Amino acid sequence: MAKKLYRSRTDRKIWGVCGGLAKYFDIDPTIVRIVAVASLFCGTLGFWIYIIMAIIVPVEPEVPTKLT
Repeated sequence: MAKKLYRSRTDRKIWGVCGGLAKYFDIDPTIVRIVAVASLFCGTLGFWIYIIMAIIVPVEPEVPTKLT
């Protein structure tokens, strides 16, 4: 099954973009968040990429819970 990029439902601080990227690349979410914040200091491109990803990337599907 192919990996898909989703915004995280469980590991989110604002919209779950960094948490979703961390799951997709299988790395620590803190690293992704540090890179995202650092990109904000390098200009507005990081901000716009984050906003666009928050709009375009879907939220990960809910896993249905079994009722017993």
